[in-house]
Parts: sequence; C-alpha cells; structure tokens
Amino acid sequence: MTPITLSTAIIRMLVSVALGAMIGVERQIHHHPAGFRTFTLICAASTLAMLVSVYVCQTNTDLLNGDPGRIAAQVLTGIGFIGAGLILKGNDGVSGLTTAACIFVCAVIGLAVGAGMLLLSAIITVVVVIILWSAYFVRKRDKEFKKPE
Repeated sequence: MTPITLSTAIIRMLVSVALGAMIGVERQIHHHPAGFRTFTLICAASTLAMLVSVYVCQTNTDLLNGDPGRIAAQVLTGIGFIGAGLILKGNDGVSGLTTAACIFVCAVIGLAVGAGMLLLSAIITVVVVIILWSAYFVRKRDKEFKKPE
C-alpha cells in the first residue's frame, strides 16, 4: 500500500474533487436537487475520511484493532441517511431514487480514491455519467413514441 504523504493526499483529494464534480455537473445541468456542490463535497469528504483512516493505521502501528475499513463503513452509513432523506413518495410515485443512488456511488468513488484506486474510480465515474446521460435520451425517445390518451 502506498504510504499517505502530503503530496499523495493532495493528489487524491484533487482527483476526488474532479470526479465528484463530473457527476455533480451532470446532475446540475438537469436541475436535480443535488448538484455540483453536493456531489463534489460528498466525494471529497469520503476521500478525506479514507485518507485519515489509512493514515491513522499507517502511523499508529501499535493499534490492536487498526482497520481502515471502519471509517469507510461509517461513511456509507451516513450517506445512507442522506440518501434516504432524498427519496420522496408522492401521488405521482417515488422520486429521488436516482439522486440517492448517485450520492451513494459518489461516496464509494471517494472512498476508492482515498484508498488509491484512481484509475478504477475514474472509469466508474465516466460509466456513471454515461448511464445518467443515456437515461435522458431514452426518456426523451419514450415520450416521442407515446400515444396520446
């Protein structure tokens, strides 16, 4: 495992901010409740949490139960609460599921960046943005072919 140094942490944080921003910009463009700032901050916070977790285990080798996965698990628990708050049930059905899922994915991307999995994180971010964009084309095409009632 690559030791966490100041330069390593800065690089990972910058990558995290860029990846979170990519997803956030897509959500912002389509006027969703969570956008650029939210996704950038979630990704950055998740990365920082993972960096701190790895750093604590790396610098305190005498810890009996030093496990970087513990903070990551708590990040995902917290993100679950944020996501649950975004899901709304109304007369028209359920809304906010995609935003909640995106927040969860963004947090996991941030954790992966913090753990040093930069290439995989970048690939997944591109895949997520492609999935989100493709949904708009499918929805638009579906509306064009619907018969009037």
